Amino acid sequence: MKKVTLLTGTAALVAALSAPAFAQTEISTGANAAGLSEIDDQITDIQDDVQDDFDRSNDPERFGPADRRQGLFGSMSLTYAGSDGNDESQDFALGGRVSYNQGPWAQTVGMLLEFGEDENGDKDKEDVSVIYDAQYYFNDRFYAFALGRFEIDGLADGEANSDSSTQQDLVEELGDFRRDGFIGVGPGYRVINTEQTAWRVQGGIGYRYTQTGAQHAGYDLVENAAGGYDRVAVDDSSDNGIGYIVSSRFYHRFNDMVFLTNDTDFLSSDDSDDVITNQLGVNFKMSDQLATRVSYTTEYQENRPIRTDNTLGVSIVYGF
Repeated sequence: MKKVTLLTGTAALVAALSAPAFAQTEISTGANAAGLSEIDDQITDIQDDVQDDFDRSNDPERFGPADRRQGLFGSMSLTYAGSDGNDESQDFALGGRVSYNQGPWAQTVGMLLEFGEDENGDKDKEDVSVIYDAQYYFNDRFYAFALGRFEIDGLADGEANSDSSTQQDLVEELGDFRRDGFIGVGPGYRVINTEQTAWRVQGGIGYRYTQTGAQHAGYDLVENAAGGYDRVAVDDSSDNGIGYIVSSRFYHRFNDMVFLTNDTDFLSSDDSDDVITNQLGVNFKMSDQLATRVSYTTEYQENRPIRTDNTLGVSIVYGF
């Protein structure tokens, strides 16, 4: 059965719900028709992704709430694109967040809706996600946190999404999570909190609820000796149980040009696979114009055929 990571950092999810950004429809007269605007948008997307990678690696939360914006604030973004003619695709996305910071309290609620149809008019995305992230600081070092997430995949329902769907597509859909939620609370502590080195750890207990496409549909497809699939009834409608999360965030600046980060998360629950992720990153600022980040991410997930995935990432920013 296909599994997904439970929660490897609500901050990353919050970052995905970005504030609205507006730009011209073309970079110059005639650019749309000539195809320049589309390529220019792709260049901008790459630059934004690289900049986000650098911003997250700098760990703005490492010194606590001292510089947080106070009061109620937020943003909402909506995008829609629909086409007909040679294809009949549609894509809709709505994302937003509301934050409220007051003294020792810091809270954020985020929401993301994504719906899409491919060039044949068949649904290829129907996702709803909600997140909650909160901290309460007792002092500069000791704090309490709460994390919450709930996701719905409307396409993981055990039904073919189009006439061209294969049996393998259906097998993967039945193994996907239709519903996946987690809420947890616990303490956190800043072990080291200096300008040069910052290290904080936190651990908590929570509750996890999951429902696969097979559990929703009431059946699963199991491969048989002939290479085909047998339809097998599924009696349980969901899984739920106690979950645990332990996280570590380490930051060390060697000098004005080089700093290192190491982010570790361990997720466990009674009825779902254990997940461990670790990302080691080194950032180099060679000059005011040139910066480089090299990262190595390891993800371990229990009961997968290949339990460990490793990813090497390199990001470079050069301005002139």
